[in-house]
Amino acid sequence: MNSYKTQMEAAKKGILTPQMKLVAEKESMEPEKLREAVASGTIAIPCNINHTSISPEGIGMGLSTKINVNLGISGDCKNYDIEMQKVDMALKFGAEAIMDLSNYGKTNTFRNELIQKSPAMIGTVPMYDAIGYLEKDLLDITAKDFLQVILAHAKDGVDFMTIHAGINRRAVEAFMREKRRMNIVSRGGSLLFAWMQMTGNENPFYEYYDEVLEILREYDVTISLGDALRPGCIDDSTDAGQISELVELGNLTKRAWEKDVAVMVEGPGHMAMNEIEANMKLQKRLCHNAPFYVLGPIVTDIAPGYDHITSAIGGAIAAASGADFLCYVTPAEHLRLPDLNDVKEGIIASKIAAHAADIAKGIKGAREMDNAMSSARYDTDWDAMFRLALDKEKAQAYFESTPPTDRHTCSMCGKMCAVRTTRHILEGKKVDFCTEK
Repeated sequence: MNSYKTQMEAAKKGILTPQMKLVAEKESMEPEKLREAVASGTIAIPCNINHTSISPEGIGMGLSTKINVNLGISGDCKNYDIEMQKVDMALKFGAEAIMDLSNYGKTNTFRNELIQKSPAMIGTVPMYDAIGYLEKDLLDITAKDFLQVILAHAKDGVDFMTIHAGINRRAVEAFMREKRRMNIVSRGGSLLFAWMQMTGNENPFYEYYDEVLEILREYDVTISLGDALRPGCIDDSTDAGQISELVELGNLTKRAWEKDVAVMVEGPGHMAMNEIEANMKLQKRLCHNAPFYVLGPIVTDIAPGYDHITSAIGGAIAAASGADFLCYVTPAEHLRLPDLNDVKEGIIASKIAAHAADIAKGIKGAREMDNAMSSARYDTDWDAMFRLALDKEKAQAYFESTPPTDRHTCSMCGKMCAVRTTRHILEGKKVDFCTEK
């Protein structure tokens, strides 16, 4: 029997858990240094005691940037097989986390199968599941009912939960004064706002926060403090509503740590590029360097169909400026539920952003793959290039779609390949394009 309930409690007691040792090995980090960071809250290891198939990952300062893939069943798209294919794709391309955002019917069947098979950490938003799980309309749900859903997800083995505890009455007042262009775009946040306004009650996750923490502590679930008032367009970013909620999240972070519950804090949203760095630093300051989890940020609002690109731009800047965890965005964002190809495009874009940020942050080992790719390109070793590529199949398919006459070049430059020309000259060879065969 362990003498601790959570990874954070173990770390505070000086205990180096198997999960900490594995994360330290993955990150090429001194185990004791990692333990100290888990104890202080700057690193979280989301790892529910009932998620036995997990391969633990760390999220936080000094670690590689992780990515999350959203999927799940909705009323208009309820094909479980397709959603599970998306799971397989997420695992194939190395996503460290998968969030099941199912909001239709009895979601526990899909969630349990996902938890049983996935080595990636699993996240949920219990608020999405409340109406289906409880079989009650929103107005009929009580504060205590919401806690039942959290308990059910914790028992199932969910590793982290997005809980919108920061949208309390004070934050709502700031939001109402602001007169936003897009109002509330967080699904969970809008449901809570509606419940609060219809019932006249305080946010139940804020009012009964200590009870929420007790549930999470029992199963070692990391709380992901949701940003219900995140900006849904660049015109609403960094406004009073967003910042007032962030202040509340900083206080809730400390309260969770006092209960030995690990914390991640969620962030924007839509945001112009020039505001991103300041927002990352502000979050880290107000939330005591807790791991920061961002959706995007999406840096322009005019590119529906290409929001995997707008979010990758923002995600790279955010992660290079201190964000620790990127939620992928697909080309289908704002348009429809993503299909398999959308999911793939979103994953690759997010992985590129995360890796580019790790290079900028000087994460240990981040440049090694890039240096290996450069060496393969110097040697025109196509097999090595394909092997090192994020998307091996696509790289190979592009190359082979227009094969060069000489495999030591590609069809873009042919024998005028700059690398080939320079190498020949440095090797003392003559370059004569008119007579070369």
